Amino acid sequence: MVDETKVKEAFDTDFGTKSVEPEGAIVKGYDFNKTFEFGEFLKAYSVTGMQASNLGRAIELAKKMREEKVVIYLAYNSNMVSSGLREVIAYLVKNKMVDVLVTTAGGVEEDIMKTMKPFIMGDFKAPGRELRAKGINRIGNVFVPNDRYALFEKFMQPFLAKLLEEQRKTGHIFTASEIIRKLGSEVKDENSIYYWATKNNIPVFCPAITDGSIGDIIYFFKASDKKNADFKVDIAEDMVRIVNIALDAKKTGMIVLGGNFIKHHTANANLFRGGSDYAIYISTETEEGGSDSGATPDEAVSWGKLKGKDTTIKVFADATIAFPLLVAGAFKE
Repeated sequence: MVDETKVKEAFDTDFGTKSVEPEGAIVKGYDFNKTFEFGEFLKAYSVTGMQASNLGRAIELAKKMREEKVVIYLAYNSNMVSSGLREVIAYLVKNKMVDVLVTTAGGVEEDIMKTMKPFIMGDFKAPGRELRAKGINRIGNVFVPNDRYALFEKFMQPFLAKLLEEQRKTGHIFTASEIIRKLGSEVKDENSIYYWATKNNIPVFCPAITDGSIGDIIYFFKASDKKNADFKVDIAEDMVRIVNIALDAKKTGMIVLGGNFIKHHTANANLFRGGSDYAIYISTETEEGGSDSGATPDEAVSWGKLKGKDTTIKVFADATIAFPLLVAGAFKE
């Protein structure tokens, strides 16, 4: 027969009288019974719990970055530019709300392609073989027809020829950031990230600039005509420049959309100053595989790439969903 006294003692121990009330805000979602106010809606994220609260924390950290006028590094992968985040990033660059950009080759070339022809909404499940037969490339649920790449190559071949001519005249080998700045001066589309980066003198670093269509075009430029064989790109000088920006800053902050080398390159530049003061990661990657793409901010603290845990946050979310909300909450004026 069950001893009722022992049952009561066990219940009280596990769930009842011996519990201690924790300190903290009450968990509560946004009240849609009221007249909708977007600012209050965003504030409610902080006390919603789960990743909503991490996003709320990210918004507050981004506000602090701006209040303290820290040098903000914005790092993003090419798929962010494939998507409509391209216009969100361009908004920040246009209004000088970020100070340094770090991206991939795709993050450069796809912005330039979109100044010529738009990308098209597609389907994650569209059959690859059928798309290939139609000359359509798929990035998630975004379609990029081959003619976008053809137009980009038509644009790039004379552009590279001009660079090579200047290289020969001056003896100066251009860095990736200098090439991107010159690309930005060639386009006239105010939706372009690099149009505004050039106009506002915001540096763009891309040490893997050959890992994409730009690299393919450089190959054809050099291999198809021996006269172009001496064309070069300097990646060493940009390393000096990105680190010196961090060293010269009183405070720095990182906003990283995704992972891979853009994340590490940004954090590593801040290693030289004892770590970035702030960091916001937005990614769906996890740390179990041991790659930097999925690493938490606290792992970067162990390397000296971030200064401390209290001024960092990782939002486990699709950046195409979370980043516009972050911008709305911390950067929209």
